[in-house]
Amino acid sequence: MTTPTDRILDGKALASKMQDALQQKIAKLQPQIGRQPGLAVLMVGDNPASAAYVGGKEKACAKVGIRSFGQHFPTDVSQEKLTAIIHELNADDRVDGILVQLPLPDGFDSVALLHEIAPHKDVDGLHALNLGKLVRGEPGLQSCTPAGVMRLLSEYKLDVRGKHAVVVGRSILVGKPLALMLLAADATVTIAHSRTPDLAAVCRQADILVAAVGRTQMISAEMVKPGAVVIDVGINRLTDPTTGKSRLVGDVDFEPVKEVASWITPVPGGVGAMTVTMLLENTVWSYANTHGLV
Repeated sequence: MTTPTDRILDGKALASKMQDALQQKIAKLQPQIGRQPGLAVLMVGDNPASAAYVGGKEKACAKVGIRSFGQHFPTDVSQEKLTAIIHELNADDRVDGILVQLPLPDGFDSVALLHEIAPHKDVDGLHALNLGKLVRGEPGLQSCTPAGVMRLLSEYKLDVRGKHAVVVGRSILVGKPLALMLLAADATVTIAHSRTPDLAAVCRQADILVAAVGRTQMISAEMVKPGAVVIDVGINRLTDPTTGKSRLVGDVDFEPVKEVASWITPVPGGVGAMTVTMLLENTVWSYANTHGLV
């Protein structure tokens, strides 16, 4: 069974389409509100992957018309200083969204910092209040990567109702909120993880298989049910030992798996592109919601 190019879930193309729509929406809202939406991304240290993500976010903000209030701190900044900065941003009417770039260097309590972000500015959807709204099925800011996965499925008209979805990974960033979103869309959901006995057998039951564990190419073709939709959330850097050149790969062994799957996301160009765009969408939602224009 082969997968033609039209069976690729193209997150990059959808992200571009959504960013164009956000640009138009901001252009309509700005005269009513009197300012641009604002996003503050706080980064600590010099993690190359984090720096690349933050750079991508700032570029995307500029494209759609969101003002960036990003700040970059050295690794010796204190927890108390970061907390104080978050409090200042909470009180800043120009800022609609606040994001702490994870992971933080060792020694920081990231959960405590996330709790300091005002829930209505929590554009990463990780505050306990926003996660609680997700559990209850109430409107609110939702975690960007899971929301991006759901938007991809919707864009390609892949109905999850009654389907068995297996999410491999149980993080608060992806696995748990995505399982809740799939459940809300009437899928039957299994969460699998490193302690799941016979993981391959569990994966083979999936009509929709999501890999979100951060382990390079761990999902093989033998673990995929023929015709399944495969969503690869992983972003891993693989270095060729001979040439020393590196490339980005996912948690799915793409080439063999695409021959089995009905639809599949590539890495890069799949879920990662959607994550940044959902962050922008959350920021614009907060911007409009604050002014009663949602």
